This record gives sequence, C-alpha cells and structure tokens, in this order.
Amino acid sequence: MSNWFSQTFPNVVYQGWSGDTGWLTAINQTIFMTFWSAIFGGLLGLIFGFGLVVTSPRGITPNKVLFWIFDKIVSIFRAIPFIILLAFIAPVTKTIVGTQIGSTAALVPLSLGVFPFYARQVQVALTEVDSGIVEAAQAVGASFTEIVFGVYLREGRSELIRVSTVTLISLIGLTAMAGAIGAGGLGNMAIAYGYNRFANDTTLVATFLVLVLVLIVQVVGDYLAKRYNHK
Repeated sequence: MSNWFSQTFPNVVYQGWSGDTGWLTAINQTIFMTFWSAIFGGLLGLIFGFGLVVTSPRGITPNKVLFWIFDKIVSIFRAIPFIILLAFIAPVTKTIVGTQIGSTAALVPLSLGVFPFYARQVQVALTEVDSGIVEAAQAVGASFTEIVFGVYLREGRSELIRVSTVTLISLIGLTAMAGAIGAGGLGNMAIAYGYNRFANDTTLVATFLVLVLVLIVQVVGDYLAKRYNHK
C-alpha cells in the first residue's frame, strides 16, 4: 500500500508530513487562519448584523443615521473582491502585525473580508425572528439587553448557527485564496507546490483536504443547528 501511494503521489510524499513545507504545517496554518479570522471577523459581523437589525425602521431602537452607517460600511467592504482587499489593506496589515506575508498577516484581510458577509447573514437570520415575540417583550418592559439576548439570540440561535456554518465554509475558501499569495496553508500548498510545479498530485491532495475541512464544518454545523432548534 505504501509503495502504491509513493508511486501514485510522489510529490505528496516528497513534501513530507512536518517541516516548513509539510502537510501538517499547511493544515495547521489553514486551521489557524480559519479559527482566528472567524473569531475576529465573526465578532465584527455580529456587531454590524445586530446593528442593522435593531436600528432598522422596524427595529427595537430605530435610528436612520446609524442604520445608514452600518449598511454602507457592510456594503462597501462586501463589494471589494477579496484578492483586491488583500493588496489594498497591505499597509494596514503591516502596521498591525509588522509584516504583509504569512498566516498571522492574513488574519487582518481575512477578518475584514468575512465580516460583511457574516453581518448580512446575521441580519437575515435575526429578521426572521417572530416580530410578535419581540413586541411582546417590549410590551412587558424588557430592556434592550434582555431583548437582544433573551429574544433575538434565543429565538434565532438555530438559524445563527446555520449562517455561521455557511460563513466558516466561505472563510475556508478565503484562506485558500490568501494562501495562494503567501499566507501559507493548503492554498499555498496547492498553488506554490502543486500547480506552479506541475505537481498535480499535490494539488489534488490539497484540494481533498480542504474538502474534508469543509465537510467537517458542515456536519458539525448541521448537528448543532438541529440540536439547538427549539421549534
């Protein structure tokens, strides 16, 4: 079996499992970029998503100015192609982390690239919360915090998990794109050590590993969404 694998995937074997260009290193870099970008971009997306919902004309605290600001910021960042965003904010990235290349540097553009997508997803998810429940909470004198955590988050948690799953899958794709231009990870493995060197087996295995990560996220996300669906 090992001989067959070595003969069929010679470049994959040559890359090795550890080391700077090893497969384990590439997998860890992809997970690192996905996890921390999901944390930073996710928090930013939640803030803007909630802001869009609560300050909308039908929100619990309507505010035309704030809604316009939230909406325009999200729309502008969402309209910028990620590959262009990488180059556009390179000076900002260098100021924050001290470099423009590598997995850590990729966290800045990845977070800014994913947050507008997630903000819109959160907006849609929370908009679907039964307005009658929100109005009932307001009628009994519930505070802003109680409505946000006791109504929006509780009633919309299943849908929020679903949109978070979709966002994570999209983020894995962005890490592959970032990796292709020097951020490391499986994207870098597929392009730099696969496509550019005509090593099709390396590209194939890197693509397969990305698909495995996506499948894991999808399965876990679907399970949690069903687990916390109180309906």
